[in-house]
Amino acid sequence: MSEGFMFMLGSSMLFLAVGLALFALWIWAIIDVIKSDFKDTTTKIIWIALLIFLPLLGAVIYPFVGKSTKKEIV
Repeated sequence: MSEGFMFMLGSSMLFLAVGLALFALWIWAIIDVIKSDFKDTTTKIIWIALLIFLPLLGAVIYPFVGKSTKKEIV
């Protein structure tokens, strides 16, 4: 097999792996938002809207910012 074909195959597999990882992160974020209680009810709606309309941005930001907007469990 030629080197060009192997490079294309390797880069395709990398893009597939990254895409699947981002998809899994997005699904996890949606499930976590739905199951969680937030300090304010509108915050939950905003997170769901962000995850639906800007899925990549929302999924990347949620683990860092979204966790701080949840109610604290005592």
